[in-house]
Amino acid sequence: EDFLTPDSLLSYSASTGDVKTLKSLPPKFDATGLSVTQHFATSKDGTRVPYFLVSKADLPLDGSTPTLLYGYGGFQVSLNPSYSAVTGRLWLEQGGAYVLANIRGGGEFGPEWHQAGLKQNRKRIYDDFISVGEDLIERGVTSPEHLGIMGGSNGGLLMGVMLNQRPDLWNAVVVQVPLLDMMRYHLLLAGASWVDEYGSPEVPDERAFLETISPYQNFDATKDYPVPFFVTSTKDDRVHPGHARKMAAKFEAAGLPFYYYENIDGGHSAAANQKERAKRSALEFTYLTKRLGRTN
Repeated sequence: EDFLTPDSLLSYSASTGDVKTLKSLPPKFDATGLSVTQHFATSKDGTRVPYFLVSKADLPLDGSTPTLLYGYGGFQVSLNPSYSAVTGRLWLEQGGAYVLANIRGGGEFGPEWHQAGLKQNRKRIYDDFISVGEDLIERGVTSPEHLGIMGGSNGGLLMGVMLNQRPDLWNAVVVQVPLLDMMRYHLLLAGASWVDEYGSPEVPDERAFLETISPYQNFDATKDYPVPFFVTSTKDDRVHPGHARKMAAKFEAAGLPFYYYENIDGGHSAAANQKERAKRSALEFTYLTKRLGRTN
C-alpha cells in the first residue's frame, strides 16, 4: 500500500521479475503531480524519528504550504502508508501537504520502539512529535502559521499535550475522542486497562509524571493557545466524552476560542455511518483550511 495508489491486485513473475496490475479500485482523488518522500527528524535524545511527507512534487520550500501532521504514538500501533480518499480529496488534491509521523510508542520498529515510551518515559513520544514539527519548519515545508496537527484517542492525548507544551508550533489542533484528564482516566470506561501503557495515578511515582503531562491539569488560561477543535461522541464506550467536554469547558471559562463537535452516535469512531463520518470529516477539514490558509 501507499498514499497515492488505490488498493490493487498484482501478479508477480518469479522468473522475470515482472509485475502487472490485474485490477484496481478506481482512484478517488487526482494524484497527478504528487509525490511521497520519507525524512528523519532528530528527537531531543538524539533518536532519528522517521516521517512520510505527501505533497506536490514541486513543493516550494518557503514555509507557505498548509500542512497537516498526524500522529498516534502508543500501544505498539504502527502507522503505515495507506490510501485515504478523504485526505486525498479534501487536502492533497487542494494543494495541502500531509505528514505521517512514526514516533515512538508505536510498533513500526518492533516492541522496543513501543516500550521506549511507556509510563514515565512517555515524554520521549512527545519530544519525537515536536521534533517532526520543527523539522518540517526548518526544512521550509511549512511554518507555524500553516502547520496543523491531528490525532485521535491516544493520539488525542498527544494533541492535548502538544497544545500545552508547544502552542507556538501549530495554528490548528484537531483533538479527536481524546484522553485529557490523566488523573482520572483509569476510573472511566476502559481506562483501567491502559495502566500498563500510561502508568497509574494510584502509584506515587507514576502519578507525579502524569501530573506533568496531563492536558486538563496543565491548562493555563494565560497561554496563547492555537484555537483547537475538540471532537468526541456521546456514545464513546472506550474514552469517556467527559475528557473532551471538561477541556472545552476550561477554554470556555477562560474566554478562549475553541471549536467543539459531539456526535450523539458512533462510539469511539465518533460516527455511526458513512453520512456521519462525512460530516465529521467535512467539519475537520473546513476548520483546517480556515486555520492554515487556503490550499491551491
